[in-house]
Amino acid sequence: MIAFIIRRLLTAVLLLVVISAVTFAIFFLLPRAAGMTTDQLAARFAGKAPDHPTLVAIEERYGFNKPVPVQYYNFMRGIVLGGKYDTGARVIDCPAPCLGYSFRTNVPVLQSVLQRAPVTFSIAAGGAVLWLVSGISIGVLSALRRGTFFDRLTMGTALVGVSLPIFFTGLLAQTFVVFKWGLWPQADYAPLTQDPVQWFESLVLPWITLSFLYAALYARLTRAGMLDTMNEDYIRTARAKGLPERTVIVRHALRASLTPILTVFGLDLGLLLGGAVLTEKTFSMHGLGALAIDGVVQSDLPVVVGVTMIGALFVVLANLVVDVLYAVVDPRVRLD
Repeated sequence: MIAFIIRRLLTAVLLLVVISAVTFAIFFLLPRAAGMTTDQLAARFAGKAPDHPTLVAIEERYGFNKPVPVQYYNFMRGIVLGGKYDTGARVIDCPAPCLGYSFRTNVPVLQSVLQRAPVTFSIAAGGAVLWLVSGISIGVLSALRRGTFFDRLTMGTALVGVSLPIFFTGLLAQTFVVFKWGLWPQADYAPLTQDPVQWFESLVLPWITLSFLYAALYARLTRAGMLDTMNEDYIRTARAKGLPERTVIVRHALRASLTPILTVFGLDLGLLLGGAVLTEKTFSMHGLGALAIDGVVQSDLPVVVGVTMIGALFVVLANLVVDVLYAVVDPRVRLD
């Protein structure tokens, strides 16, 4: 088991290096390959009608006047050892892991990420618990009652949940639950350590809306997996041995159906931790997704690159955890 985890860790580190190279190439190498000069690159960050000294200063600050391999080396060196950035007025020390420095906000990218991350983590964690518990439970019950009214009702509802986008259901929930019916108070996000009650009140609707979308998918996956597993020979053998039906369903049928659910969960959770863009924008919450959108709108390249790297890190880590859970659910995975 330890050797299995070490192999997966080494693979994850190698994958992150590859992702960093690809991400850096997309933002820094491809524009040059398309024919953009360093002055044109700098002009995107200089406002309207910049003069030549301004463009030269921006080229120096962003490193556009250096070869791309040197820029990538400095970027990776900043992540490992930290870096220094000259703002013109003073030199900013960016400690490791340094994901860059935003000359628009005059704040290191990692600092902005750490300020926004609790919002995204709160949304993703609460939503994940809700959609896992509700989705898997409904999927199991629907498989055990195949063809009944309950099965058709839940699968029909699941189809609706998968089809409706988060910005539609989110706005609908706010319109009726908060403003029209007054069933839930309107609350702005507050940190958990500052005001736990307001933190909970501000996240309930995002959690429910998010879980409605994802629980529908997980219910359908669980139902399909359970229907396939319940017809296997070892299930009939377990029942023939006199095992309780609850043991047969939970320890044998459901456990064998978890592999595809774990795969999808790793991808979904990693993407959400990297920035729940639609959820945050729908409920006016300032997390990593909103930070990425602001970076794109303001052409703040360091922020966009930094959030992209953070999102890739979460996806890789989530899939690493899923690989380890594979080995727990199915010991045969360790022998591959």
